[in-house]
Amino acid sequence: MDAYKQAGVDIAAGNEAARRYKGLAKRTTRSEVIGQIGGFASGFALDLARYPEPILVSGTDGVGTKLKVAIAANRHDTIGIDCVAMCVNDILTVGAEPLYFLDYLAVGKLEVDVAERIVAGIADGCQAAGMALVGGETAEMPGMYADGDYDVAGFAVGVVNRPDMITGAKVHVGDVVLGLASNGIHSNSYSLVRKLVERAGLKLSDTFPGMAETVADILLKPTRIYVQSVRSLLAAGVPVHAMAHITGGGIVENVPRVLPDGVEARIDRAAWPLPAEFSWLMQAGDVPFQEAARIWNLGIGYVLVVPADAAAAAADCLTAAGETVFRIGVIEQGDAGVLWA
Repeated sequence: MDAYKQAGVDIAAGNEAARRYKGLAKRTTRSEVIGQIGGFASGFALDLARYPEPILVSGTDGVGTKLKVAIAANRHDTIGIDCVAMCVNDILTVGAEPLYFLDYLAVGKLEVDVAERIVAGIADGCQAAGMALVGGETAEMPGMYADGDYDVAGFAVGVVNRPDMITGAKVHVGDVVLGLASNGIHSNSYSLVRKLVERAGLKLSDTFPGMAETVADILLKPTRIYVQSVRSLLAAGVPVHAMAHITGGGIVENVPRVLPDGVEARIDRAAWPLPAEFSWLMQAGDVPFQEAARIWNLGIGYVLVVPADAAAAAADCLTAAGETVFRIGVIEQGDAGVLWA
């Protein structure tokens, strides 16, 4: 009799999941990694020639109730990308190079195939960010989560050379604000999104209003990872004074987090097209623009503040790296945080 399995925890399934994870992690290997999946801990040897004054930068995040959409749609392949993106885009804002990542997957009942698909997405995200997946934890907790439910969180560590750290201290009046296009809703405010979709009577298999894709397609687009394009900009030597990841709170709440006292960002709301999914959400929920701008990214997933004389070069470099770039505002004297033009 397998007493632990009868209690709801399948050790054999856990071992099989760990075996599959090893193959996925190999895709993300970096030469600096010491150890492998399956041990108690992993090491990472910093390249002190590249980083003589290293500052380690860390971040952690989850995916939120977007997971409910993935579970309902039985589509688990991209939710891991969201998990990585929410962490690495944050640590990127100080100029850090992402180094390695760990995940935490908690389930009610471990379904090995589903877990493998989730971790495969995490590996995809790590590859996109150029970082190593060095370990994690899969916890089967019957009674804590219902069968079929799960939660996933991630932990990212990066490094930046102290003199190159971007703190926002150099931001001054006249700087230009550049916005990089989002990949849709990303991973924020899904409690409201799901409520509006449900209220409208839409099924996940229905076509999203005004668009060619299904509701599931639109809601499960993974959060865009900006690491490679922004790192290429920094490597080109184009000056960047501040950066912000536009997550929950939108431009209104996130841009002021990286501005020094005495300046504010004037943002032109007509500087980029409002994606159709946000137009529908605002209409369906009778959400005015000012409120929507504090809830969703509204089409701008990442913001950079650059000197005016470097704005064109920055936009060209980011465009060449595959980003869609908008000149969305300017830095002015004041303390309002964000003002809309």
